[in-house]
Amino acid sequence: MSSEQPPPESRSSGVIPEDKVLYEVATGIATITLNEPSTRNALSPEVLDGLIACFERARDDDAVRVVVLASSHETVFSSGANLGGFAGEVSLVHKHFGSERFVSLFKLIGALGKPTLCAASGHVLAGALGIALACDLIVAKDTATFGTPEINVGAFPFMIMALIYRNIPRKKANELLLLGERFSAEQALAAGIVNKVVPAEEFDGAVNEWAVKLASKSPVIMRLGKEAMRRQMDMGLDDALDYLRAQLTLAVSTEDIVEGVTAFFQKREPEWKGR
Repeated sequence: MSSEQPPPESRSSGVIPEDKVLYEVATGIATITLNEPSTRNALSPEVLDGLIACFERARDDDAVRVVVLASSHETVFSSGANLGGFAGEVSLVHKHFGSERFVSLFKLIGALGKPTLCAASGHVLAGALGIALACDLIVAKDTATFGTPEINVGAFPFMIMALIYRNIPRKKANELLLLGERFSAEQALAAGIVNKVVPAEEFDGAVNEWAVKLASKSPVIMRLGKEAMRRQMDMGLDDALDYLRAQLTLAVSTEDIVEGVTAFFQKREPEWKGR
C-alpha cells in the first residue's frame, strides 16, 4: 500500500434533509460540505443539526479514515451564526438551549477519533471560526479571511472563545475579539490560525494531498493519538506525563504498531489491521 494512497474503500454518499449539509465518502475520506449559499452558510439550527449528524455518521463508519469540512459557496466558508436569532421573539431559555448545538459540535469534533481537515475556501467568520479551529488542520485559500466581528454588532464570540484561546496566542486572540477586524489568510497563517495558505488553483489539490496522507495512517494509532492530544492539553505536567506513558503502553499492545515497525525495517508499505 502506498503511503500516498489510503486503502481502497467503498464509495457512499447521502445528504441531510434539504441539502443544507452534504455528505460523501470516497477512498476513506468523508467530505462534509456546507451547502446553503443563499445565507452564506449561516449556522442555523438546521445547519448545525446537519453538521452534527454528518460528523456522527463519519465517526461511526469504519470506512472513514479522515473528515474534510468544506463549503460549496464560491467566496464564503460560513458567515457564522444567524444574527436574526439573537433578536428573534424566542424565550431566553430556548435561546440558551439553542446554543447547546455549538457545544455538542465542538465536543464531537474534538472526540471524533479521526483526523479532521477544514478546507477554508472562503471567509470564515464568527461561530464558523470556532468550527474551523475545532478541526485538527486548516488549509486556506489565499483569498479567505478570518474574523470575529460580533463586537461590531453589540455581541461577543462567547461560544468560540475557549477554542480561540487554545489555538491562538493571547495577544492575537485579543486582537480578533476586541477589534472585530478580519485577518487575511497570510495574517491567519502568521497567527497560527491556519496551517497552509495556497492560491485558488492549488487549493483542491492541497486539501486532497493532506486528506490522502491522513487517510493512509493506522486508524487505531490515529484514534489513540488524537484522544491523547485532546486529553493531555489541560492536564498538569505530571498528570500528562503519567497519562501519556499509559497511552504509549496501550499503543505498543496493538498489531498496527508491530506491523508499522516491521514494514519499516523490511522497507515496504505497512498493511494496517486497525487493531
